[in-house]
Amino acid sequence: PDVAVCADCLREMRDPHDRRHNYPFVTCTQCGPRFTITRRMPYDRPNTTMTAFALCADCQREYDDPADRRHHAQPLACPVCGPHLLLTDAAGAVLATRDGALRAAQELLAAGAIVAAKALGGYHLMCDATNPTTVAELRRRKRRGDKPFAVLVAGIDDAVSAGVALSAAELDVLASPQRPIVLVRVGATSTDTNSHHGGREWMQLCAPGAADIGVMLPCTPVQHLLFDDPATPRLLVCTSGNVADEPIAIDDSEARDRLATIADAFLANNRPIHTACDDSVVRVHAGRVSFVRRARGYVPLPVALPAGGPPVLAMGGDLKGALCLAAGDLAFMSQHLGDHGQLATYEAARRAAHDLCELVGVLPQAVAVDAHPAYLSARLGRELAGEWGLPVHEVHHHHAHAMSIAAEHGVGDEHGVGDELLVFAFDGTGYGPDGTIWGGEVLAATAGGFRRVAHLRPVALPGGDAAIEHPARSALAHLHASGIEWHPSLAPVAATAATDREALSAMLEHRHHTVPTSSVGRLFDAVAALCGVRQQVDYEAQAAIELEAIADPAAEGAYTFAPPAADGSIDATPVIAAVVADLAAGTPPSTISTRFHRALVSCGSHVASWYIHDTNAETRGRGGGAAGADVGERGVAVGLSGGVFQNLLLADLCTQALTREGFTVLQHRQVPTNDGGLALGQAVIARAAASQRRAGGN
Repeated sequence: PDVAVCADCLREMRDPHDRRHNYPFVTCTQCGPRFTITRRMPYDRPNTTMTAFALCADCQREYDDPADRRHHAQPLACPVCGPHLLLTDAAGAVLATRDGALRAAQELLAAGAIVAAKALGGYHLMCDATNPTTVAELRRRKRRGDKPFAVLVAGIDDAVSAGVALSAAELDVLASPQRPIVLVRVGATSTDTNSHHGGREWMQLCAPGAADIGVMLPCTPVQHLLFDDPATPRLLVCTSGNVADEPIAIDDSEARDRLATIADAFLANNRPIHTACDDSVVRVHAGRVSFVRRARGYVPLPVALPAGGPPVLAMGGDLKGALCLAAGDLAFMSQHLGDHGQLATYEAARRAAHDLCELVGVLPQAVAVDAHPAYLSARLGRELAGEWGLPVHEVHHHHAHAMSIAAEHGVGDEHGVGDELLVFAFDGTGYGPDGTIWGGEVLAATAGGFRRVAHLRPVALPGGDAAIEHPARSALAHLHASGIEWHPSLAPVAATAATDREALSAMLEHRHHTVPTSSVGRLFDAVAALCGVRQQVDYEAQAAIELEAIADPAAEGAYTFAPPAADGSIDATPVIAAVVADLAAGTPPSTISTRFHRALVSCGSHVASWYIHDTNAETRGRGGGAAGADVGERGVAVGLSGGVFQNLLLADLCTQALTREGFTVLQHRQVPTNDGGLALGQAVIARAAASQRRAGGN
C-alpha cells in the first residue's frame, strides 16, 4: 500500500546540506507511492510509472547497495533525475516550476484561492478551511451542498489549538503511516472561541450540522512543504479532486478539464499515477479502526477468509463502489471507486477489475453481482462475465452484508453450510427477494442461504427514490401508514406544498407510483423530518447524520416498537405516534432523537432474544456455533452490518444492550459497514455456490 513519507526522508528533506533538501518526491523503501504507480507485477521499477525517470549515478548507487535503505526502492528519485512540480492554470499554461511552483501555491492558498494539488492517488482540492468566503465558493463550484469537507491539519499541535479533541487511539491512527482521514466527534471538541482558529466556527464551515469532522495529517512531502511557509493556513480543506460523485482525477490534462471550473490553479507534477486511490476514511471505535472508506494506505492488503475456494470477482453495489477478488483464502478489496451513475465511475470500475486481476495474478471463475435489476455495477459485472465466458451469480443485498461481517470474523466454510450467524442488516436501500426494497432486516445466515428472522413492516414510499432526497416524503408515508393525520403543525407537512400533499396522498391511498420498503434508513429520515431537522438532503444520509448529531445522552425515556408479528414484521406505528405526541407536548428534538435511538436498540435486543427462545432446537444449535467467533454466554454471536451502523450512537448502544443480554457483538473492522464492504460478502456467497455446484457435479 501507499503510506506516508517516513521520518528519515522528512529529516533529509529538512536538511539544507542534504541533496534532497526540499525535494517534494523524497522516498525510500519505508515509504512512498507503491500501489498507485504499479502497472503490473512483479513490483519492479520497469513495471511502474517511474520507468520514465532514469536514475542518476547517485540514485543508482543507493538503489544497488543492499546496506542502503533505498536498496530496490522503486519510486527512488532526486532533484537531478526525478519528477518535479509545476503550477499551471486551467488551460495548462505553466505559471511556475519546481520551488517556484510550491511558493506560488503557498501564496495562492494564503490569499484565499482554491488550488488543485496532485497527491499519491489523485488530485485534491485545497483551500483555507477558516475562510468562510473561500469554503462557500468551493461548495458552490464543486456542487457539494452541505456535505462535509475533510481538513488537512499542519500538525497535532495545530489540531489541538484549532479545538479538535483527540483520544490517544485517534492520535495514533491519525499519525500512523496509513495517514487516513479520521472522523472526530464535533461534540467532543473545544468550545473556546478565543482559540487561534476561532473556536469551532471552522468546523461548522467544513461540516455543517454533522456529528463528525474528518481530520488528516500531511501524507506526502508536498503536503509537508506547503505548510513550511508560515503564511499558509494551518487548516486546509482537502477534498477529492472531482465533481459530485465522479472518481478522483489522476491524469493532469483530465484534471484540468474536469476541475477547470473549480480550481484557480493546479499544483501538478510529472510523475504519472497509474491507479486512482482516494484517501481512506476511518473512525476509531472502541479503541480500534473501523472503515467508512477503505483506500489509500490499506489497499491492496487482503482480508483473510475462513476458507478457500474458487476465485471469484465480486462487483459490489452502486453506492460506495468497491470490488473484491477472492483468491484462495484471501480476499483482495479494490480501492473505493465512488458511486455508479456516472460514466467515469463505470469506466473506473472496469479498469479496476482488470487491474485487480492483473495485480493478484488470478483470473476469476465466476462473477458475483447484486440482485438489483437496475444496478449499473451488476450490468458491468455481466459485461465482464460475457467477455471472459464466466457464469454470473446474483446475490441479494442484505445477504451480502451478512456474509461480509461473517467473513471478517471467520464464520463459515468453503461450502457455505457452516454455522448460522444472526445479523442486523440495517441500511437505506437494498433489493429484496420479494421485489421490494429492504433495509431493516434481521437475518439468520450462512454463505449458502439466509432466513428473514424479523424486519420492519414495509411502508409505501411515494415516488420511490425521490423520497431519498426528500425526507419529508418518508415522514408523510410513515404518518399515513400509522393512520396519523397530516396536521399542518408537523414540520414535513408544513414544508410540503398543498398541491404536492394532495398528489402524495393520492399516491399513498391508491399505492400508485409507490415502493414498499422496510428500510431503517428511511425511518431515520422520517423521524428527522418530523423533528424539523431536515426536509430535503444535499447528500446521502444527511438527515440521519444530523438526527444523530442532536441526540442528548442525558435525556430520559425511550420509545417502543410493536412486538414482532407472526411473520416477523415489526410495526413502527407506536414509535411514530410517540414522536408526534412528544412534538405536540413541546419535547425538544434532541430528546426525541435519543428516545428513537433507544427504541431501535431495545427492539434489536428483543428480536435477538426472541430468536433464541422461539426457534426450534435444531436451528438454535446451528445459530449457536458461529465458528471462528468467540461467543458470549448466550452462545450466539450477533453481527451488525449496513450503512445505518455508521451511526456510532446506535452502534454503541446496540453493542452495550446485546452484551448485557449475553450476546457477542461482531462489528466491521477490515471493510466498511456500508456498501463499500458489500463485495466481500458477495464473493463469499458466490464461492459457496460454486463449491456446492462442484460438489453436486461430483
